[in-house]
Amino acid sequence: MRARIAASLFRKAVRTLPVSIVLPDGRRMGAGGPIMHLHRPAAFFHRLGADAKIGFGEAYMVGDWSSSELADVLSAFAARLTTLVPPKLQLLRRWVDRRHPSTDRNDVTGSRSNIQRHYDLSNELFASFLDETMTYSSAWFDGVMDLRSAQLRKIDGVLDYAGVRAGSRVLEIGTGWGALAIRAAQRGATVTSLTISAEQRKLAQERIHAAGLSDRVSVELRDYREERGVYDAVVSVEMIEAVGREYWPAYFSMLHRVLEPGGRVGLQAITMPHDRMLASASSYTWIHKYIFPGGLIPSVRAIEQNVHSTSLRISSSREFGQDYAETLRRWRSTFLGRWDEIASLGFDDTFRRMWEFYLAYSEAGFRVGYLGVRQFAIVK
Repeated sequence: MRARIAASLFRKAVRTLPVSIVLPDGRRMGAGGPIMHLHRPAAFFHRLGADAKIGFGEAYMVGDWSSSELADVLSAFAARLTTLVPPKLQLLRRWVDRRHPSTDRNDVTGSRSNIQRHYDLSNELFASFLDETMTYSSAWFDGVMDLRSAQLRKIDGVLDYAGVRAGSRVLEIGTGWGALAIRAAQRGATVTSLTISAEQRKLAQERIHAAGLSDRVSVELRDYREERGVYDAVVSVEMIEAVGREYWPAYFSMLHRVLEPGGRVGLQAITMPHDRMLASASSYTWIHKYIFPGGLIPSVRAIEQNVHSTSLRISSSREFGQDYAETLRRWRSTFLGRWDEIASLGFDDTFRRMWEFYLAYSEAGFRVGYLGVRQFAIVK
C-alpha cells in the first residue's frame, strides 16, 4: 500500500519537473530534461514508501535508478523540494518522520563516534579526491582558479576575519588535516588545534612536521567543550554543522570563554534557510544515516541568535554558496576519475554510488540555493 501511494505521489510530483524519467519499457515521466533511468520501479517505489527521505538515496546506492547527469537531476528535485509533497501531507511529517537514533546525540561520547564514522574512513580515501592542501570544505574562487589556490584563499579569508598575525595565540576547532593550522603558523601565530578524529590528528601532525612547524602547532585530541585555554583568536571551518542544535549554546559560550577581550573569531559555516532548518531539525535523513550522523546545518538567524546570547558580536560576513557547488563538482569528478585507486583501498561499488550521490546531492543543494556557505567575523 505504501509503495502504491509513493508511486502515485511521485508520478504527480514529477509531472511538471524538468527531468526525463525513463522506465524500463521506454515510457517517460516528467517535463523533459536531464535523464533519470528508473531500472527497477517496483523496488524504487517500495523504498520511497518505506521512507522517502532515505529511500531515494538508497535506491541509487543499490542501482534501482541511475543517471549520467546526476547533479542536474538532483538539482531539479532540490529546486522543488518544498513543494514536491502536497501541503496537506507535509502536515503529517511529525508522525511519519523517522527520529534520530539516541546514539547519534552529540554529547562528548556521541560526538566522537559520529565523527569517527565519517572522518576516520581512510586518510587515503580523502587524499584521492581532495587537492594537495587536504582541505575538506568549500573553496572560495576568484574567476578561473585552481582548487588549491581557491582553498588557500578561503583559509586566508577566515584567518583575516580572525585577525591572525605574528604573535597571535590561535585556537582552531576542527583540525581537518592541518591546512589552516599550517597557514596560521606561517603567519607567525602559535596554534592549538582540536580534533576528535584520531586518523586526522595523525596525518595532520605528519603534515605539520613536514612543514617544519611542529614548534608552533599543537594538535590535541580533545572535544571543544573541554578546552580551558585563553586565546587572541579562534578559527573554525565547517565544524559547527556537527555540533547539534542542543549544543549550539555551549559552542558559542565556549568561544566567549576562551577569547581575550577584543579577541576575534573566524567562522565558516554551511547554512540553510531558517524555516527549512526548523522544519528539518528533527528529521532523520539519508545524509544522517550514511554520511554525517547527528549533524544539523544551522541558519544564519540561528547563528546570529546564539552569538548575540553572549557578548560576542558579528562584525562582518560573506556568502559564497555557488563556490561550494563548484568545489563539490570538482571533488566528484576527481573521485570518479580515481575510482580504481579508491577501490584498491577496499571500498566497493555500493560505496562508490553512495559517495557519488552524496557529492552530487550536496552540489545540487548549493546550486539551487537550498544550502549556502558563509564566513563570519565575530568579535568579543
